[in-house]
Amino acid sequence: MRLHGKRALVTGGSDGIGLAIAGAFSCEGADVLIVGRDGNKLEAARDMLAREAKDGAAIETLSADLATEAGIDAVVSRVKASGQPLDILVNNAGVAFLVPFETVTEDQFQQSFALNVTAAFFLTQRLLPQVGAGASVINISSYFASKMIPKRPSSLYSLSKGALNSLTKSLAFELGPRGVRVNAIAPGTVDTAMRRKSIVNLPAEAQADLKAYVERSYPLGRIGSPSDIAGMAIHLASDEAAWTSGGIFAVDGGYTAG
Repeated sequence: MRLHGKRALVTGGSDGIGLAIAGAFSCEGADVLIVGRDGNKLEAARDMLAREAKDGAAIETLSADLATEAGIDAVVSRVKASGQPLDILVNNAGVAFLVPFETVTEDQFQQSFALNVTAAFFLTQRLLPQVGAGASVINISSYFASKMIPKRPSSLYSLSKGALNSLTKSLAFELGPRGVRVNAIAPGTVDTAMRRKSIVNLPAEAQADLKAYVERSYPLGRIGSPSDIAGMAIHLASDEAAWTSGGIFAVDGGYTAG
């Protein structure tokens, strides 16, 4: 197993891409701590992952709101209390306000950056004492940082994910001398609860247009599933990627190739 004996932290790990990554890690032998806001969802996720975990991999959960300083404090305290080094950090927690530029509110702006950028920045910073040489930091970005979809407004989301990409590259330089690798995965359209929630708010005509656009635009002919992203995360977390840092890896069915 590629992650046997490693300890991983996955934020936003109670559903969607985060849950798939946490499950894939535990199946590869890693002990995993998943962080989320909803205690009930975390409990359900833990039960599911515990049934699938391999080689006695431990599954732990922590309810915390990473958009707040208190939430980040709680995660850092939990990792420190374990007394063990952290080998893998996945900054996956995020929010997507796909609303027209002219209607973006200050509250939406602040929430987007608090969760999509600030949490990744300060959680990584404050966990550095627990992260040793050979560790892997994986930020979950989006193709929206560099490519847009007609009739799907993304100025705020694109801005935050572009910032996360810049953070990824700069940290690869700053943390490289410590032996810490920093990469990002930029998924294309993935069938998650967050995506479904954003689409349901669109007018019916816009939803139909989006469906048709996806079907004709993805070279592989479909949107992704969370497990499609988890495979790349395993690679970046493992020793297979020991000389890989500073990359923004598109996992998008070929969408951004054109």
